[in-house]
Formats: sequence, C-alpha cells, structure tokens
Amino acid sequence: MKTLIKYILVLIIAFLTSCEDVIDIEVQKGPERLVIEASIDWEKGTAGNEQTIQLRKSTPFFDTNSITQVTGASVAITNNTSGETYIFIDQNNGAYSTVNFEPIIGQSYSLRVDYNGEVYTATETMTSVPEVTNIFQSREEGFDEDELEVHLVFTDPAQEGDNYLFKFQRRGDLLPDLEVAEDEFVNGNEIDWWYEIEEDEDENRVPFEPGDIVDIELFGISRPYYDYIKILISQLGGVGLFEATPVAVKGNCINETNADNYAFGYFRLTEVVKMSYTFQED
Repeated sequence: MKTLIKYILVLIIAFLTSCEDVIDIEVQKGPERLVIEASIDWEKGTAGNEQTIQLRKSTPFFDTNSITQVTGASVAITNNTSGETYIFIDQNNGAYSTVNFEPIIGQSYSLRVDYNGEVYTATETMTSVPEVTNIFQSREEGFDEDELEVHLVFTDPAQEGDNYLFKFQRRGDLLPDLEVAEDEFVNGNEIDWWYEIEEDEDENRVPFEPGDIVDIELFGISRPYYDYIKILISQLGGVGLFEATPVAVKGNCINETNADNYAFGYFRLTEVVKMSYTFQED
C-alpha cells in the first residue's frame, strides 16, 4: 500500500511539473529617438559660464547594455536678445560643454542641435529663483508627527506666475525626490515648504534620523517646464490603481527637419539655490 501511495505521489508531481509552460512576453519597442538633456542651471553666487548638455539615444526599458551616448552632433545656444551664440564642444562621450555661457535672467534663449542630417530646436527663458531665508527641522507639519521633516523658507516675488522645482536627496539614497509648486494661492507671500520621508518597507525607505544629511536644490522654472516635469513626477511612482499611466511625454525640442521624429528631453534655463542640512537631536 505504501508503495502504491508513493507511486501516485510521483505521478502527481510529474503531472504538475509538466504543466509549467515557459511564456515569452514580447515587449513592444518604440522607435529609437534622440534624447536631449539640456538643463542650463545657474547656481546663485556663481558665474554660470560652465554648462553641459547631454545627448543620447533612447533604449528599450529592459535594455541595460546598449551604448547610447551620441557623438558627432553640433550643439549651440543663442541669446535671442543679443544674438550672442555659445558653441558647445563635443567631449566624445555624449557630453557637449562650454565655458563661455552668459546667463541673463528674463532673456530668451534658443537651442539648436544638428545631428544625423536633422535639426532640433527649442526656446526657453532664463527663470529666477528667490533666496532661501531659513532652513530648519521640525516634527509638526509632516504626515507623521513623530517623524522629522526639513523646512525651506523663502519669499515668493510679487509678480504672478512663479513656479518652483524642489530636489531632495538624502546622502546614501540612490535617487532624489522631486516636487513642484506654483504661486497661485501664495503670490508675494512667505513660503514654508517642508519635506519628509515616509517609511516604506517594500522600497527599504526609512524616515529621517538625527545625523542624516539631505542635499536640497530649489529651482525657479517656467510654466511650460512646470507642466512637463509635473507629468513626469506623477509617473515616477509606477503604475497603480489610481496613478497616472506612463506615456511618452514630449518636451519642447522640435525636429525642424522631420516632425514625426521628435526628440525626448527638455531645454530649460533655471536659476538654482543649493544647500545641505544635517538633522540634529531634538
């Protein structure tokens, strides 16, 4: 009887094993596109003359081995008011750099990228950012009153239409967190912007603790870039029941030669304040 039971168990295991089929899912691939990372960021207190633009090719989501850097392109930015043109030199690694750029708040600039027989252009305005007047820690304003948060205090200019991008990254964390704000309801007033990290066991994230250092960047951004980056931020959390579905978000770089072969990325010109904060025992 025991021998019969063992024989039946072997048959059941063999049957279940034979039912395991390997399913190959074909991931749809979009067309390869030029990616233009043209972030002209002028840090307060510096000349802002050293700037770099990155060019690469888009790759399939699961492809981590392809070499995507783009070399051999011609890259230039022109001040549309003065007519001054700044040539970005090919560094032969996907980077194009200049040490002669002159950022001027409120002036319009045009980007031109010539690559593979096609011309890509974009236009943006250099946008200012206010000074940060105070930075401190608290446990009172966050979603969890027991956890530490960092606060930035600055005064929004009186003119309407100011938009901001915040970048927070605790040292040791792999990726930063990005947040955006507009002055629709706080125009001309003092703004106290706070940031905390909520515990997430799935992503191995823990709240701030005394001794943690967080690097912070505050950018003044144009309204078109605000709309663009807000969509991207909404997709960073992945796809859930109530989250945005990832889509190919077009930036402001237009292919003048072939409109259907548009580029990914964005040409932005921002003023930025950079700072760091070390959490203390409280």
